[in-house]
Amino acid sequence: MNSNKMYTCVIVDDEFHARELLKNHLGVLPSLRLLAVFDNSIEALSYLMGKDVDLLFVDIQIPIMLGTDLVKSLVHPPKVIFTTAHKDYAFDGFELNAVDFLLKPISLDRFLKAVQKALSMDMLGQVSQPVEPNKDSPFVIIRADRMNHKIPLTSILYVECLKDYLKIYTDDKCLMTKMPLGSFLQLLPKKDFIRVHRSYLVSKKKIEAYNSYHINIGKEEIPVGPNYRELLFSELGSRIG
Repeated sequence: MNSNKMYTCVIVDDEFHARELLKNHLGVLPSLRLLAVFDNSIEALSYLMGKDVDLLFVDIQIPIMLGTDLVKSLVHPPKVIFTTAHKDYAFDGFELNAVDFLLKPISLDRFLKAVQKALSMDMLGQVSQPVEPNKDSPFVIIRADRMNHKIPLTSILYVECLKDYLKIYTDDKCLMTKMPLGSFLQLLPKKDFIRVHRSYLVSKKKIEAYNSYHINIGKEEIPVGPNYRELLFSELGSRIG
């Protein structure tokens, strides 16, 4: 996730107090920009068909067209967080791959958790298709924040796996993309990178200290998995702890 990126949002809800509450919650996060607020699905549909929106907060039970039908009508829907006063609608929302489902009245804490989940998914929801370099290529290209990022191999510190997503830490930034860790490792030269845990791979050149339990890269302490210790020491040298 790019902490400097501004994420655009739209609210669709026929209840005045619900709209005002969401607007107040949105105001807490400077990275969220509210583009428009609608009290019906038809006006919202017309607006959404012509705008590039990152995150949609939509009530399921709204006049004329249900919120779920509104989302189904969009060819390229944004990330969706459904809101409703009726718990029974939750299943319909998750069938549409909604980021989250918020039951009214929506607390700020629950709202923030839903937004963080959406932002952690990088506002993309698609598996990154990296450009596979040739053996001599000094970089990889990954998709993050709706852009293709060219990452020099020499700048990569380590990579952390979070379920279906990767956080790629470099000398000057952190990028998040959707890709299996094993697939990303295959793009890297084996002489320079090593997997040290089921959730981590590191640059050998960036390792400052290591033992059987962790690796130090700068101020970061990377865990070493039991199944990866022998590989680590065979690649880097004799045991030191």
